[in-house]
Amino acid sequence: MGSTAKGKTGETPAAKQRRVWDRTAPSYDRQIAFLERTMFSGGREWLGARARGRVLEVAIGTGRNLPHYPADVTLSGIELSPAMLDIARQRAADLGRTVDLYEGDAERLPFNDASFDTVVCALSLCTIPNPVKGISEMKRVLVPGGRLLLLDHVRSTWPPVHAAQWLLERVTIRAAGEHFTRRQLPLVRAAGFEIVETERLKAGTVERVHAVKSN
Repeated sequence: MGSTAKGKTGETPAAKQRRVWDRTAPSYDRQIAFLERTMFSGGREWLGARARGRVLEVAIGTGRNLPHYPADVTLSGIELSPAMLDIARQRAADLGRTVDLYEGDAERLPFNDASFDTVVCALSLCTIPNPVKGISEMKRVLVPGGRLLLLDHVRSTWPPVHAAQWLLERVTIRAAGEHFTRRQLPLVRAAGFEIVETERLKAGTVERVHAVKSN
């Protein structure tokens, strides 16, 4: 289902995501801080250490990756939720970082082909309605040889945890469009990227991916 297809309520998936994340924005940093310490520790640093050149962060959220990017990169970010974007804008100002921030849809990036050297997406492909389309757009805006850097929670390699994730999804998909049994790596491969390195952690529930766009 693409982001323009309407559900039973007449609301598109993108509109639902915008509504959910606008509502979540004021408490997001507080909620995610615990998970970053326990589940995703070191993940944002891992992404920042590999970013080069002109960097686009897709679904930048409240800008929690901003402190971890090298000083010499040129930063842009896009986010569906205006409320999340407002917090990212303030965080950039507090850090003294210049970041071009845009409101927009990850499935329809408002950038020309081959505009960026690095595309980053952290903890977001789990909620992007059509991850195949999202990854396709990330590939489109990358230069040949450009880097794709992903961090996300994925389906566990341990069957009991996988089963619990599946049960949790029965609630989270309906409420917030959040998936726990997706895995992005096969989609990245199917899109034609060359995999440089991957790490899978926490009983296989967390995955980091570094891939490059083939020339």
